[in-house]
Parts: sequence; structure tokens; C-alpha cells
Amino acid sequence: MSAPTSEQTFVPGALDRSAPFYVAGHRGLVGSAVWRTLEKEGFSHLIGRTSAELDLKDRAAVFDFFREQRPRYVVLAAAKVGGIVANNTYPVDFLSENLQIQLNVLDAALEARTERVLFLGSSCIYPRLAPQPIVEDSLLTGHLEPTNDAYAIAKIAGIMQIQAVRRQYGLPWISAMPTNLYGPGDNFSPTGSHVLPALIRRYDEARTAGAPSVTNWGTGTPRRELLHVDDMAAACLHLLEHYDGPSQVNVGTGTDVTIRELAETVARVVGYEGETQWDTSKPDGTPQKLLDVSRLADAGWRASISLEDGLRSTVEWYRENVGALRT
Repeated sequence: MSAPTSEQTFVPGALDRSAPFYVAGHRGLVGSAVWRTLEKEGFSHLIGRTSAELDLKDRAAVFDFFREQRPRYVVLAAAKVGGIVANNTYPVDFLSENLQIQLNVLDAALEARTERVLFLGSSCIYPRLAPQPIVEDSLLTGHLEPTNDAYAIAKIAGIMQIQAVRRQYGLPWISAMPTNLYGPGDNFSPTGSHVLPALIRRYDEARTAGAPSVTNWGTGTPRRELLHVDDMAAACLHLLEHYDGPSQVNVGTGTDVTIRELAETVARVVGYEGETQWDTSKPDGTPQKLLDVSRLADAGWRASISLEDGLRSTVEWYRENVGALRT
């Protein structure tokens, strides 16, 4: 198949529900939500592989997989992810493994001339002190947050690769940059999780143990925007069917809360009545990370799951699955 040229015009529209659709990372937080959404929307040829079945760091295996399956659509949700502790402790792993995954999947998709690819990044790609709310044009305008700069650089490289494919081959591939995500299937590990699942586990364990206090990192003053993963999955499908452009698209709610407010809400939802203390010797991370979601709104999509409702369903899922979670 010859490559489309950049002069050809692509008009987004409804995806073919019977076409082969590969969700890379379909067992993870985002990938599993994308899979659920696609199933609900009637997609009948979904393709997924566990890391044991297909190591995305194995370039030859990834190319063989694409040659065999020939997916028409791809959502690249596979990534090595973690919270502030993991990112700060293992920067080499976060940089190297994510670059390998992205290069292998995107290069193989290019060889197969995959029609539509959606690459998922992270809001940490933006400068640490970017003006709030953060617009897409803030990319590469300042210094990154040092505690997760390696992961951010990998994700920026992914955006650049999507843009390069668009320029050189004319394929209508796109990128989406979600804000902080949470929901069923999250990582609740004490050392590897993001702030919200870490808070849920900490407060629920304190409630069960009858602990008089809970200690959180930092001052509690940083602000965070939080998006339920089912909203994120719905946004992915909407963008594939309604958006085409070289710029990454921010995906979020457009509102945020302080970590202290978030901790208070989590404590209330899980039923913890003890005291909350703050270890100010530990880092806060980025002061604020609120996304400007105007471009997404212009494409016709807005988040619909409130933080309180999302928290309650996530706590319920956590309690039902706590015995099988990563420790």
C-alpha cells in the first residue's frame, strides 16, 4: 500500500465497528476503560495482548504482530507509569521503557499503514510553571517538573513522532494528553501509585486499623485536576471520530482541587474520622496542573462524571478487589 500524501484531505467520521482495533495496554487503567467503552459502542473486532503474550519492548515481536493482525485503528495506552516516588526513583526505567514501547508500536503501525492511531500522553509533558490553565501551545516552552521529567520526555517524543508521521506520510494520527486519571483498575501500590489511589488506600487502611492519624507527603497546597478513566475512554473515541490535527488535545474536566481538599474528600468517602498530618519535608511536585480543555470542548466533548461520584465508585472497586491488588 502506498503512503497517503500530506495533500490528501482526511475528514473524521464514525469508525467502522467491525474493523480490527488494537488497544495497546488493554489491561491497564486507561486501556481497560477504552476496551470497555469500545465494547459498549459495538466494536466487534477488538485486539488485545497481555505483556506476557506480547512484550512491546521486543521490536521484532511487535512488527510481526502488526503484520499478522493489520489493525485499522490503534489506541496506544501501554506505558510504564507510576507516581512521584516511582518516577523520582527510577527515571532510567521510565525513559527507556516508554521510548521503546512507543517507537516499536508507532513504527510497526507506520509500516502497516494503520489508518488511525491515538497516542496517549500525560499532562506532565507541560512546563512545571506553565501559565494556568495550560493550553496545548505551552508544550516545550519551559522547564519540566524534575521529579517526573524522564517520563515527560518520553511522552513528548511520542507526540513528536505522531506529528512527524503526519508531516512525512500524511496519516491522520492524533495525540491526547489526559490530566490525572483515576478509577477501576488503578494502581493502589503504596510506592508506585499516583496521588488519588494512594490516598484511597492510605485512608481506608487507617479506617480499618483504627489509626488515629494519617500522614501525607508535602504541604497539601498543590492543585490537581482529576478525570475518571471512563470519561477519558469516551473522550478517546470521540476524538478518533471528530478530531484531526497535529496538536495534542488536552483531556480533562477544566476544574481542580488542592491535595488537602482531595484528602479531605477521600477521608469522608471512605469513612475515616481520624486526623490528617502533612510531612512538609517531602516534595510537593508540580504546584498546579490544570488543563485548558477548550480544544476538546470545541470538538464537542465534555466530562460527565463528578469527582464525588467517581470517588465513590473507585472506593467500592478498591474494596472489592483489595485482596488481589499489587502490594
